[in-house]
Amino acid sequence: MHMLASLRYLVALSEHKHFARAAQSCHITQPALSNALRALEKEFGIAIVKRGRTYAGLTPEGERVLATAQRMLHEHELLQQELCSSASQPQGALQLGVVPTAVPVAARFAALLRKQYPGITPVVRSMSSHEIELGLECLSLDMGLGFVERLSQRGSRFVMLPQYTEHYFLVRRAARPGQPHGVAREQLHFGQPISWREAAQLPLCLLTPEMHNRSIVDGVFAKLDVSVKPVMETDSILALALSVVAGDVCSVLPGALVEAVRNYAELEALPLVQPDVSTPVGFITLGKAGTSRALQAALALARDGQWLRHAAQHSGALHSAIESAHT
Repeated sequence: MHMLASLRYLVALSEHKHFARAAQSCHITQPALSNALRALEKEFGIAIVKRGRTYAGLTPEGERVLATAQRMLHEHELLQQELCSSASQPQGALQLGVVPTAVPVAARFAALLRKQYPGITPVVRSMSSHEIELGLECLSLDMGLGFVERLSQRGSRFVMLPQYTEHYFLVRRAARPGQPHGVAREQLHFGQPISWREAAQLPLCLLTPEMHNRSIVDGVFAKLDVSVKPVMETDSILALALSVVAGDVCSVLPGALVEAVRNYAELEALPLVQPDVSTPVGFITLGKAGTSRALQAALALARDGQWLRHAAQHSGALHSAIESAHT
């Protein structure tokens, strides 16, 4: 068990790339982590960590030890779940990496999974698409929720399970907050559709360029030969939504985020058209990895028709918004 603990510290160091943060994530002191890694090096008779004043990476031999550590810890988790679970009551953690724009849907999924299987502990992490891919490959994640088209371009090592289609809206403060047509309003209002070209003329707050959702938005404007310079950028979904609530900026949000801010009556969402843009979102797993009991239960829920209808309902389907705008 001491060996497993040392291997777990090595994996944490590789993930955090910083001795103090790795130690903190493992709930130990930095000297204890360093001593455990030195003991690991003594055990194998090799240098694992490149020595320097700060973390400088792993040696080639250290990378091989890391790969084995990841597999051993993954197998240990699988065995632990098998031993603790019954046929109807899976036990254990489910590590789920989610692109930021899909976090509201992932939160609903995790809560429903936990309700059906109290023994499962979902861990939902907001991550970039690249981080999700790396997490799946190194076995630190069980599932991802992200952009299906992006993953389909990166080979067949991933297995994808489509969930819903992401549509886009221009979200801004309503001209007459709370009182459309003289009727008091308690929720966000869906207005008439607006073209992407018209949206480009407004002061926009967008995600930072490294976010895949931003590349989707930039791609639409590029196809229209429209130059857009955001007045504000952020890598935080919360900041993106609240900047519209608090300021005089607009933003392009996918339906799942529009659904998450439905209680802001001062906002309105306009379906973006010309062109109509839709992006498939789905769960992603690593095909060659062993499947834990928690993951088996999660995949069964992800295929359930009732859940899929729920996900579509809360991801802001475009046709529903247009229907609302005309009622």
